[in-house]
Amino acid sequence: MKTNNQLCAKVAVEKTVYSFDRLFDYGIPESMKTIKPGCRVLVPFGRGSKPRQGIVMSSGFLNEAEVVELKNIIRVLDKEPVMTEEMLKTAEFIKERCFCTYYDAVKAMLPAGINYKIQTLYTAVKNPRNGVLNIYEQQLYDFLSAQKRPVKEETALSAFSSADESTLESLVEKGFAVKTREALRKTGDASMKMAALSETAEFDGIRLTPKQKSVVELLQTAGGASVKEICYYTGVGKSVLDGLVKKGLVFYYDEEVFRTPKISSPQAVKPLVLTDEQNKAYLKLKESLLSGEASVSLLYGITGSGKTSVFLKLIEDALKLDSGVIVMVPEISLTPQFINIFSARFGKKVAVFHSGLSFGERLDEYKRVKNGEAKIAIGTRSAVFAPLEKIGLIIMDEEQESTYKSESTPRYHARDVAKFRINAHKGLLLLSSATPSVESYYNAHEGRYGLAVLKKRYGNAVLPKVVIADMNIEAQQGNYSEFSSVLIENLQYNLEHGHQSILLLNRRGHNVYVACPHCGEAVTCPNCSITMTYHSANNRLMCHYCGYSTVFDNVCPTCHGKGLRLSGAGTQMAEEELKRLLPNASVLRMDTDSTMKKYSHERKLEAFAKGDYDILIGTQMVAKGLNFPNVTLVGVLNADQMLYADDYRSYERAFSLLTQVVGRSGRGDKPGMAVIQTYTPENNIISMAAQQDYEKFYEGEINIRKAMLYPPFADICIVGFVGDNQQGTMRTAGEFLQSFVKSASENYGNIPLRILGPSPANVMKVSNKYRYKLIIKCRNDSRFRSLLSGVLADFDKKKSGVSVYADMNAVTF
Repeated sequence: MKTNNQLCAKVAVEKTVYSFDRLFDYGIPESMKTIKPGCRVLVPFGRGSKPRQGIVMSSGFLNEAEVVELKNIIRVLDKEPVMTEEMLKTAEFIKERCFCTYYDAVKAMLPAGINYKIQTLYTAVKNPRNGVLNIYEQQLYDFLSAQKRPVKEETALSAFSSADESTLESLVEKGFAVKTREALRKTGDASMKMAALSETAEFDGIRLTPKQKSVVELLQTAGGASVKEICYYTGVGKSVLDGLVKKGLVFYYDEEVFRTPKISSPQAVKPLVLTDEQNKAYLKLKESLLSGEASVSLLYGITGSGKTSVFLKLIEDALKLDSGVIVMVPEISLTPQFINIFSARFGKKVAVFHSGLSFGERLDEYKRVKNGEAKIAIGTRSAVFAPLEKIGLIIMDEEQESTYKSESTPRYHARDVAKFRINAHKGLLLLSSATPSVESYYNAHEGRYGLAVLKKRYGNAVLPKVVIADMNIEAQQGNYSEFSSVLIENLQYNLEHGHQSILLLNRRGHNVYVACPHCGEAVTCPNCSITMTYHSANNRLMCHYCGYSTVFDNVCPTCHGKGLRLSGAGTQMAEEELKRLLPNASVLRMDTDSTMKKYSHERKLEAFAKGDYDILIGTQMVAKGLNFPNVTLVGVLNADQMLYADDYRSYERAFSLLTQVVGRSGRGDKPGMAVIQTYTPENNIISMAAQQDYEKFYEGEINIRKAMLYPPFADICIVGFVGDNQQGTMRTAGEFLQSFVKSASENYGNIPLRILGPSPANVMKVSNKYRYKLIIKCRNDSRFRSLLSGVLADFDKKKSGVSVYADMNAVTF
């Protein structure tokens, strides 16, 4: 089709490769001229013009000097845009910052249930023209002819092992079958069958049975009602309604209903009473919220200082401005408490976003926000993409947590996306934590962020007393268990006095290390370069990276000797030992293994809050954000494991986790206590966490970061290489380094760079894929991104069999 002031759309198309990705021009037929940006479409793509899904990023007229041949859009998939103009710009921002394709960015922003799947369908031609079919084609044609509706390609092929795609294509070419492609939604809309009186209904002269009269009277009073409600309130069967429909007096229609996530019984709403310190922080933040300018502020408050109360006041102010609010939490386990607090105060204005919901629930919550029914989106990282028309406030609670960073394409950080979106809406981004990230606290001190501080616990609560238990001394005294004597003593005290306790052990499973005493070899995963973990619940050795598992038979796979040695306690072993030491205690374990079922987080936390359990033991999901006034004891079973990771952030993460878990104790009127067990009691990080002294930790850490040129003084970009062959992967990494250095020196001469590697990743093999990395210290500006994206695109064209990706300020190396 030639273009002469032709109306066309720029479309982001799915499944394009990075080197070839751009916005593709498509003609808009006259019948589709009302199409809007943000609508998804079906377009012909590539030499074969196979239908692919895309999204319209913009539309307008082409007026070029040269004659251009454009393909037309095949079909519009959405009646209304699924993304606003601001969200489309956010997708462009993610594409440019995260080195991904346009559609990768779009797909990350939409709920999984809304996505379409392109399906190939075949239908038999009833009276085909004359032609000769071989035996396999005839069998397939007979099968298609027997079906009442079009048949999916995979269904047809699975019915005949002797047939393949060429057999189906041959039927099409010979005129015996028709091939079509349909875009099918993975999750449909939920609807309810309703009934109402017809506008043209005339009752004069029409005889109605008593049952029919009762239905008519109900509908005259209520208007429309669901069939289920009508049958319930009148006591009639559906056949009575069917009779009225046949007479033309009543009509049926479908009304969309939303699959709403389960929310606990609403709590009594108490008036918000702020302390003087809270009110001072609130007024400072409110000023930024009402300024009409985009801004970022940090609310730094010790554990238990009442940051949530400040959130609630600010949200009330944002709603008065008719603005939407996004509230993010780092863990699914924190969502239930937040939802209950916010739902009690704001009711159906709250929508929930997290991966624990079904596809249908995610889709419906997304639609509730988009149509304005819900003004507050609460959830994990994905909540940052809530389709609010106007955003006044975004809150990131525990903003330092690594879970806000995506580790798969697109590798975005929710904080960066939140900054971009809040800038577009001229609102306030509020970062909040008792242990802010070093970068955020630095930005606040430098005046780039606003800063509000809460240094006192709310009400009568005070910080807990902290005891550091030296496990070396415990071993010298003959105690080789996972529990120090001081911790057991205080657990027993809490049991006797009706108080509750929380224990942190950030390793799931029973034993995290399995080795052979005969040959000395550790039992490792056959697919990954990582040791297997023993799980007592199913008596299996399991890999926490690829999911491989095998029955634990106590035999070494290397030398076949019997009697494997198990060491390194996980949560399952700690739970068993705790029940043995304190047989009268009711113990609740929370880790990934025990919370796989839907709503398991909610049920377990509700049970603990009601006092059904005395002790809660778990991984880091029990360490942050939870508020249980009856918890007066916290124990950290192994503080050392988090201190010595191969990462410049290890001390920051350890300090944050220790501080956060200690802060779960003594949040009510009762005084609290915490016990930190360690083999290195002299470590400064442990003592600073025990004192809850963030400022002292920050002073030491920022000096190290400056000396070593780590964030916030530089950005660190990881270029990762993943391939089937170790030597090939390593060679590709070396070739990439050479190309990168050459491009930098020839085209970006004065760009500041420091490059380390290539070297193996921390876990070199995962799922039989070998992994290498380059570490680039850089400044994350447009020139660096231009340099890197150019080299990435060139390598993408080479098809070396090794996938290459870039991850800016990655969580792990």
